[in-house]
Amino acid sequence: MLRALAGIFGIAFAFAAAPTRSAHAAESARFAFAVIGNAIGSQNDEAAAQKLIDAIGRDPRISFVVYDGNLKAAGEPCGDALYERRHALLEASRPALVFVPGQHDWSTCSSAASGAYDPVERLDLLRQTIFSDPSSLGQNPLSLTRESEVPRFRPYRENVRWQAGDTVFVAMNLPDGNNHYLTAGGRNGEFEDRVIANGFWLEHAAEYAKRRNARAIVIFVQGNPWATERRERSERFGWLRFGHRPRDGYVEFRRSLAKLAQTFDGPVLVVHMDDAKLPRGFEIDQPLKNDKGATIANVTRIAVALRDPATQWLHVDADMERRPPLRIGVRDVPKRLPPLPPQAQPPLLPRDGETPALPDMPEISSMPNVTEVPQGVPEMLQQQAASGGFAPPQPASPATPPAGGAGYLPQPAAPAGAGAMHGN
Repeated sequence: MLRALAGIFGIAFAFAAAPTRSAHAAESARFAFAVIGNAIGSQNDEAAAQKLIDAIGRDPRISFVVYDGNLKAAGEPCGDALYERRHALLEASRPALVFVPGQHDWSTCSSAASGAYDPVERLDLLRQTIFSDPSSLGQNPLSLTRESEVPRFRPYRENVRWQAGDTVFVAMNLPDGNNHYLTAGGRNGEFEDRVIANGFWLEHAAEYAKRRNARAIVIFVQGNPWATERRERSERFGWLRFGHRPRDGYVEFRRSLAKLAQTFDGPVLVVHMDDAKLPRGFEIDQPLKNDKGATIANVTRIAVALRDPATQWLHVDADMERRPPLRIGVRDVPKRLPPLPPQAQPPLLPRDGETPALPDMPEISSMPNVTEVPQGVPEMLQQQAASGGFAPPQPASPATPPAGGAGYLPQPAAPAGAGAMHGN
């Protein structure tokens, strides 16, 4: 049996009542996906990771899996043979699998423990191998639109987009470790070029979602875009640094995210891995602020910090005809795996064709001051937790949705005007 720590969250996807839809449209609005990451710390963990991927694939409702970074640990060498083994492990996934590059997959490869490789060269290797095909990984791959189809951004094969039901999904290269911002002198070329590419990809996703009348956008990144702010709040004497505050490598992403939230006024969900200890294995809040310090209400993030990443996954069950439409929970690999499901996978929309032309991404201006995010989660989330709205773990079979009983979060207010961003 799988244990599910389930919650039903209306805050992330508070849709207006939908008009009557055909049976086929209603069916396409129902799907589920799994999020995993940090599952392999050494060669000894490969068998457990294989069992994890196998267990997820035995749920017939899973449309796709997102491996959200770190196919390897920081202390493992970034050699070709290791990447080949881990690549084969991902390809064995029964559902389609989208891999998001993480910090230890390339940006920490310069360390002695990782073999003192050139991180950019290792990233290029991933682009030529794991990201080489137009489609995703897995035995039942789905077609992806890659940013590399835009001539100006041909190297960025890891930045992708796809659609399931009425939801647009985006995966991007935004690693932990301050987004691979280097403090050494000279031009920070890899970082600066990727900032522009990522900004364009978010702008493109917003325009695409508007044209497709999508209900929501979900964005996967490995790094925590608010990690620098968390670290600054935790430093007791950080104010003594005066003008020597470290450069925030995520400020451009947050500015681009705020711009996306202006262009696309539907719900936007950001999913990233986290190294914090979270009691439920994940945390939901709304940390993005506008220039006046007000919460941008249509942007929600899920920070994922599974207790045991080698044996657990985040299960997201989506039904766009249900109110609220999302059920989110943590599931464990069962001691006895259920039978394999039929080969047919839940329906996904086909590839959308060539990437529409969009204007060039505007130049990134000099960095403004970062608005500090208030301590803790938003007040309404605190009230929800205090009232016992989250249900204790309930048993659930892999063939049924996670157990209910979780509280409903209040509907968010109308999105605050995003305006010009100052670092958030």
